[in-house]
Amino acid sequence: MSPIVIIPARLAATRLPGKPLAEIGGVPMIVRVLRQALAADVGPVAVAAGDPDIVQAVQDAGGVAVLTDPALPSGSDRIMAALTALDPRGRHDAVINLQGDMPFVAPSLVAACATLLRNEPACDIATAVAPETDASDRDNVDVVKAVLSLEAGADRGRALYFTRSSLYGDGPIWRHIGIYGYRREALAQFTVAPPSPLERREKLEQLRALELGLSIWAAVVDAAPISVDTPADLAAARAAADLRD
Repeated sequence: MSPIVIIPARLAATRLPGKPLAEIGGVPMIVRVLRQALAADVGPVAVAAGDPDIVQAVQDAGGVAVLTDPALPSGSDRIMAALTALDPRGRHDAVINLQGDMPFVAPSLVAACATLLRNEPACDIATAVAPETDASDRDNVDVVKAVLSLEAGADRGRALYFTRSSLYGDGPIWRHIGIYGYRREALAQFTVAPPSPLERREKLEQLRALELGLSIWAAVVDAAPISVDTPADLAAARAAADLRD
């Protein structure tokens, strides 16, 4: 397997416009994500940028960036466009879609998705989950829950569903982490399909993959990385950087 890591990023985020270039500890967020992806050492890394300013910031940091159509509807479409531009001959048979708003993502998390694709032949799309952080996660619609076929103590399992709703009964709640490893043919199939009924209902694009019959597997990791979606998240990330750097 020959994976490539592609990080989609655009300036027109609804809740925090311009967030890829927001500085955290003096470093643009997209550059922090780029560095973490490079540290994972699973393959080459590129940014699929929706704006020239993002391309410039990545290139100034010594990284690779591809300018993609700003009108593309999703990050998955953006990485497909970048993959086609970077690798028209199809040398890379897998692509890791790493979100550009996780400035402290552990390199091991990126590697876990690549390892899952390599070791689980039935897996079309790899992702990751972490345990709930507190009881309020169960009723929080902003916390996406993964329903897994998972034996006790196992480090990976097949995803049966994803939901924003509360789950009935006893048992762990797995928080979904927004990172995906696609086999190239699965990404191509996913991006040409229209949004599915469950995807539109839950506002979760991974449900499109399940409705298409693609198999999603999740690696279990210890904790979810900080994700920056709001001004409050950005303030928390900056505070975390002050402690880390």
